Amino acid sequence: MKNLSITTDGLDTDTPMPGDAVSEAGPVAGKKHQSVNRRIVRLAWSYTEMKVAFTLFALLALLAVFAPWAMGIDPTKMDVANKFLPPVFMDGGQWTHMLGTDQLGRDLLIRSLVGMRNAFALSIVSVVGMFVMGCIIGICSGYFGGWVDAVFMRITDVQMSLPVIILAITILGMSRPTPALIIIVLILSGWPVYARISRSVTLAERQKEYVRAAQILGASNLRIMARHIAPSILPPIAFVAVLDIARMMIFEAIFSFIGIGIQPPTPTFGTIIASGTQYLLNAWWITIVPGILLALALISLNLMGGIFERSRNRILQGAD
Repeated sequence: MKNLSITTDGLDTDTPMPGDAVSEAGPVAGKKHQSVNRRIVRLAWSYTEMKVAFTLFALLALLAVFAPWAMGIDPTKMDVANKFLPPVFMDGGQWTHMLGTDQLGRDLLIRSLVGMRNAFALSIVSVVGMFVMGCIIGICSGYFGGWVDAVFMRITDVQMSLPVIILAITILGMSRPTPALIIIVLILSGWPVYARISRSVTLAERQKEYVRAAQILGASNLRIMARHIAPSILPPIAFVAVLDIARMMIFEAIFSFIGIGIQPPTPTFGTIIASGTQYLLNAWWITIVPGILLALALISLNLMGGIFERSRNRILQGAD
């Protein structure tokens, strides 16, 4: 018989090989999800309410970060001679303390802005931690199924059955509350929602053809979960994350109000409001000023989260 030889002469070098298909499956699926995500963001930004809410949130964030530094006023400095100064638009108000002072003569505007900065920082870090922890558990649970799914979901059920306040009192009441410990409590209280959402998306995505093709072509489970399934989780979780920032700000204020949050003299919304409750009749601004700033932040975040959800639904239903 004649010897057979294989050469590359005339071979179409543009023909994809199986190994190439595995490496290209991820980018193709990723581009598809990125396109959907960009359409959702563009549609959300087309709403006037979104522009107003984002502008308000950005303004509050900039004030919280830079105003205390720019004005050069120590939020913990006491000036008893100027205690209970009213806002500048009332009789006796001073421009050096535009929104008045508290019972110890501390500038209320600066204290409220520093409290907002602390609330933003704790809330955003907590939501990032919830997102990472919940998505990892949810994707693994939905992808592997079986006993992995059963164990993770039972843990999720137990965690969701624990009220946040009870969990916070149990953990924070045992030691001096610190920002790190408060963040841990907030993460423990919120990750099950992200686990549930990511699991439901994973259960739907793992049955699709591009995931099965990647499995047949030899892609590892980690690669499939990270490059194929994870991008599809972002749209349904984005609006939850925005709303959760507002929810964590509320919890942080509640913790401080009842004495298990960040401890004085560090300003927080909860401690400022709590200290002003006994002066509501003659110094109402001590409670009202931080309350208004907190309400504005919550309104802007809830508006953005609601518009993201509305835009996502319209895109997925083919309305846009």
